[in-house]
Amino acid sequence: MENVISMSEIVFEVTQEADGGFVAECLNESIFTQADTWDELRRNVQDAISAFYFDRPHPSVVRLHLVRDEILAAV
Repeated sequence: MENVISMSEIVFEVTQEADGGFVAECLNESIFTQADTWDELRRNVQDAISAFYFDRPHPSVVRLHLVRDEILAAV
């Protein structure tokens, strides 16, 4: 009998604010968090996931997708 591992993934869209902080919004669930640094954001995302899924299995993969919106002056 073959073992099948179900991998669930949760994806966060991360944007950087003008003040340098980060905001993470989950695309799969209603989970939001923010932080001043990338390391703090990673911890806050893990805490938010633990709280959201406190009574059910957690996703096995968490993806942080940094979205960069850069505006260039036309020459």
